[in-house]
Amino acid sequence: MTPHIESNKEDIAKTVIMPGDPLRAKMIADKYLTDYKLVNSVRNQLAYTGYYKGKRVTVFSSGMGNPSMGIYSYELFNFYDVEEIIRVGSCGAFDKDLDLYEIVLVDNSYSKSNYLEELTDEVNNILSSNNDLNRQILDTANKLKIDLNYANVYCTDVFYNHVDIDYLRENYNCIATEMETFALFSNAKKLDKKASAILTVSDNLITHEETTSEERQNSFNKMIELALESIK
Repeated sequence: MTPHIESNKEDIAKTVIMPGDPLRAKMIADKYLTDYKLVNSVRNQLAYTGYYKGKRVTVFSSGMGNPSMGIYSYELFNFYDVEEIIRVGSCGAFDKDLDLYEIVLVDNSYSKSNYLEELTDEVNNILSSNNDLNRQILDTANKLKIDLNYANVYCTDVFYNHVDIDYLRENYNCIATEMETFALFSNAKKLDKKASAILTVSDNLITHEETTSEERQNSFNKMIELALESIK
């Protein structure tokens, strides 16, 4: 047990699928897992461990933002011997041609966050996801005939901010923004673990198209199925 996770060590699988929303974690367990059980409800940060087509997996919600993702992914990696975490979440597109519900597999995360520096004293604003995990996801997407945008994202600590989209696109090749990958990749780097992120476009910052909160919770099935099939 930790200050934030009530699970016993054996309750958590080596592979974790990590949505931000606790209700999305519940939906994934209800819809896709067999023989699952609730293994965490501290602060209503819901987590379930069960089986997906014979593969033992934990679905654990991270909450919103780098600090929350940082706490849960660190504790899972460091105290529960989790080997790999795949974040599944939403992102805002920087490209007018990136439509709602398109899927982004994160290559690198650029951020102005000082999370990594505070964690390790290393000054670095660009962190990579894990090549082995990404190769599994790309191969699975090809088999399932799912189109992926394999690209960089901007990970911000502030949701209601002015984003210089042109600067981020031109200097860091970012095609979308989200709020959790940098902390996840920082923890994986420090603890020598594997991490990746699959994101669904929930809104477009250029065209101003957007999905509803209910759609974000319940309608990102293709991304979730890709993550689960990739670790099967």
